[in-house]
Amino acid sequence: QVQLVESGGGLVQAGGSLRLSCEASGSIYSIGVMRWYRQVPEKQRELVAGVTSDGSTNYADSAKGRFTISRDKNTVYLQMNSLKPEDTAVYYCYAGLRPSLAGGGYGYWGQGTRVTVAS
Repeated sequence: QVQLVESGGGLVQAGGSLRLSCEASGSIYSIGVMRWYRQVPEKQRELVAGVTSDGSTNYADSAKGRFTISRDKNTVYLQMNSLKPEDTAVYYCYAGLRPSLAGGGYGYWGQGTRVTVAS
């Protein structure tokens, strides 16, 4: 089975920083893209940043210049600087991966980690 476990969320003052981590474990043959999304109540989950297996990255406009996504083997990180109250959300990681050589690729989600930015 595949698991994605996030950590690093918490409460921070506006202007502060947090670093989120997400480790994929279990039956994994290869991982393609890894992404961070966030969601606030009554709104759709939105993409924050993504990183491919070759290191290419993309960011939402709201994250550019403040957030940095990186990955190391089966772990993806999101360094968040200059946090704003509007960054408050539950952050989810996503991985597109192949559990085995013989099978196809699937998308997996973590359970989410809450980030609260106080003004």
